[in-house]
Amino acid sequence: MQSPTRAYAGRTRAAFRNRHRERAITGNRQASWAFADAFVAEGDALIRARSRAREAGLRVVSPGTGAALRLLAATADAKAVVEIGTGTGVSGIHLLHGMRPDGVLTTVDSEPDRQQLARTAYREAGFAANRARFIPGRALEVLPRLADGGYDLVFCDGDRLEYPDYLAESLRLLRPGGLVCFEGTFAQGRSMDAAHQEPEVVRLRELMRSVRDHEALAPVLLPTDDGLLCAVRRR
Repeated sequence: MQSPTRAYAGRTRAAFRNRHRERAITGNRQASWAFADAFVAEGDALIRARSRAREAGLRVVSPGTGAALRLLAATADAKAVVEIGTGTGVSGIHLLHGMRPDGVLTTVDSEPDRQQLARTAYREAGFAANRARFIPGRALEVLPRLADGGYDLVFCDGDRLEYPDYLAESLRLLRPGGLVCFEGTFAQGRSMDAAHQEPEVVRLRELMRSVRDHEALAPVLLPTDDGLLCAVRRR
């Protein structure tokens, strides 16, 4: 019979090995995510747009999220895209790179000053002025004025409290086969922790359930940066 002391020592060694293994797995995942996030290089216009965002205290999409948006816009062969939350133009540049050469980005933001920064960024990235339509105002006041079924992709990066309302508008705006994407759905891990019941987090959970369970949508939750929730409107 094994002595209690030896049994305890064995359990201690096993626990140490498990913790070491868990740390190694976590470290590998973090390294993989960091590598994936930086996989697509960004040009000077995007670097300058990011710098302006930092100066203005604005959070913008990561390079990995931007690359995902570019890929989705290209996959959808997008000609008409709606962006909620212009910022300094980082996500818009990625979307425009993925869209058709004759595509038009309609970008909505409640702060006209930010849209001026985005105009500069798009120009520096080499896009003609007619590639983007800037609409200042609150998203829920602007979106109802846009055409039903007239858009290939809707990207939402605005007020998280309004995300479920953006979903309802997006379903109206998208053509069959179109895409809707929501940035920041992890809320820095709070969405996955039941201890967090802040209004923003509760609304994000409501959004994720609605997208996951909606019969007209085929969803996916991508682990890029702070979470990118996407769905295709079924044909």
